[in-house]
Amino acid sequence: MTAQSKQIARTPPVDDCDWRWKAVAARDRQADGKFFYSVKTTGVYCRPSCASRLAKRQNVVFHQTQADAVAAGFRPCLRCKPGEPSLSESHAALVARVCRRIENAETPVSLATVAREVRMSPCYFHRLFKGITGLTPKEYGVAHRAGRLQGHLRRGGTVTEAIFDAGFNSGGRFYETSHEVLGMTATTFRAGGKNTDIWFAIGQSSLGSILVARSRKGVCAILLGDDPETLMRDLQDRFPKANLVGGDATFEKLVSKVVGLVEGLHGGADLPLDIRGTAFQQRVWNALRKIPIGSTASYSDIAKRIGSPKSVRAVAQACGANMIALAIPCHRVIRSDGALSGYRWGVERKRVLLEREAAAT
Repeated sequence: MTAQSKQIARTPPVDDCDWRWKAVAARDRQADGKFFYSVKTTGVYCRPSCASRLAKRQNVVFHQTQADAVAAGFRPCLRCKPGEPSLSESHAALVARVCRRIENAETPVSLATVAREVRMSPCYFHRLFKGITGLTPKEYGVAHRAGRLQGHLRRGGTVTEAIFDAGFNSGGRFYETSHEVLGMTATTFRAGGKNTDIWFAIGQSSLGSILVARSRKGVCAILLGDDPETLMRDLQDRFPKANLVGGDATFEKLVSKVVGLVEGLHGGADLPLDIRGTAFQQRVWNALRKIPIGSTASYSDIAKRIGSPKSVRAVAQACGANMIALAIPCHRVIRSDGALSGYRWGVERKRVLLEREAAAT
């Protein structure tokens, strides 16, 4: 028996129910990079999404890294080329470069322009960009300019200065889209939401008090806590001069629907949301909304999915800035080692939510 055969023969068997085998059988691209598998009869190792014919289970061995596979005597597959970046990784890196391009441009960049630069058709690139970031290139540009605009207004600059500093070509063009960008006029935003109506109500759930607030556009806050007054202060800090209006009987139905999310009823996927944040935060929040019920992802996973693998800390900060609990499920993000890290509304609430979702799936 050769040294390679002896090494392969010593590899311990793996349970047929192993999630890695299910990923290989499904050729799941989401599993690429998380592990590798080798086939004893061919002597090659592959990434989970490899399109080669599925090997027999008893001939498959799993490896944590490529180095482990090589050390076990296997060579890389010539079809899926596990030693090179996967197609999804290449696309994520390309989209990340385009995001930087949009952010650094003095004026809005057209879809046709960026598609031509990356040598793709506008239709295909539009679909690819939205699939990775959750936003279209235009929406990403608007979100980025909104973040710059909000920062300028909070620092006390004039509305005109803020408009041009954020990259709008003219005041007229900005005022056409001011409600899309800020959810209100720039003057109102700078005044802390003055004269803006925000309806709210506070209910009770098995996890304590829950505050639900919505603007004319949609739900803008879902807050959890032990003390209703603390939740109210949190909402007031967000819009210190807004008109906070107690919800009526119709609004109470919305609160009941959100409470259902806490209790594991999962009936709030269709909630209309008023999501406001920087372009990066919106990319993170859109990625969070794609995590299936009963599943989790690490901060590192989310960073990779949005094409910014080195932005793990920024992803954690975006999770912490989320004001819409449950509907934007930041509770499904955990540390790479599986530990439950900080949660804006308490780690114990995070634990209970995850346990309920796991039990319901």
